[in-house]
Amino acid sequence: MNPLYQSLPLIQIFLTVVEKGSFQAAASYLNLPRSSVSKKIQQLEDTLGQALFKRSTRRLLITEFGQALAEQTRTLPELIAGVNRLKEQVQDEPVGQVKISTGIMLGQSYLVPLLAGIRRQMPGIKLEISFNDEPADMLAEGIDMALRTGTLPDSSLVAKQVGTISWGWFASPEYLARFGHPQTPDDLSQHQCLAFKNSRMAGDHWSFSQPGKETESVRVKAAITTDSSRALTDMACAGLGIMMITPLVLHEEIAAGHLVRILTDWHHPDSAPINLISFRKSQRSRAAECVWQYLVNHLRIA
Repeated sequence: MNPLYQSLPLIQIFLTVVEKGSFQAAASYLNLPRSSVSKKIQQLEDTLGQALFKRSTRRLLITEFGQALAEQTRTLPELIAGVNRLKEQVQDEPVGQVKISTGIMLGQSYLVPLLAGIRRQMPGIKLEISFNDEPADMLAEGIDMALRTGTLPDSSLVAKQVGTISWGWFASPEYLARFGHPQTPDDLSQHQCLAFKNSRMAGDHWSFSQPGKETESVRVKAAITTDSSRALTDMACAGLGIMMITPLVLHEEIAAGHLVRILTDWHHPDSAPINLISFRKSQRSRAAECVWQYLVNHLRIA
């Protein structure tokens, strides 16, 4: 480290001597022995390689170099005070921006209802929420944390499980009235299907399982394929076909009678953890850490 950075406390003492006019007055103001003040000034002179004062038994005169140093550093106490105020403010109330990435319907159903509480508790934090069903590169996109399903994409990340995702099959009452209820997975070949597809999921392969029986995989004929869970749900509600999706994000649609679960004698063989993902604590800003702790304490997906 540059020795001058280590000399900042000495420069503050030097400026106090200049302001008060003597070592004794500066020592009284700083509540230090006069000998300590004299020693600190000598240390600063040794570091700079220049005399700062001309000393005599009766007078203390500042040198030309000392005068130049005083002029160059006269705002130092104000700057340090400003840094201390900023430090106290950050310690007292978190400030800054926190960026969160989430799947569309997962975020709308479970993250959005918590945002008001975060804002009430932490008004100094600005939130940026990215809704996208495609997994994001957190480091490249400057994302502080993400709400995602599945395993960790990167060993440098940490995860807190907040739920478990499973899947089911749904259609609108209007669609079922027109085309009938499929009774078995094989019946889907006679139906309009809506497929969700992204980099981790091939949307036209649906798996079905029953106790004591082998899992069967059916390749459905997708009338429409989308990478948006919100669009998928809206299309199913509009009667465009049958979709496979997690029931965790359909509470409102089911309660309102817009969607009905079908093929209830079967279940999807797989499940996956729903994780809140972030970088390690040492890499999170104070603002991100506060939001992380809030979500860990309040986010429950069921």
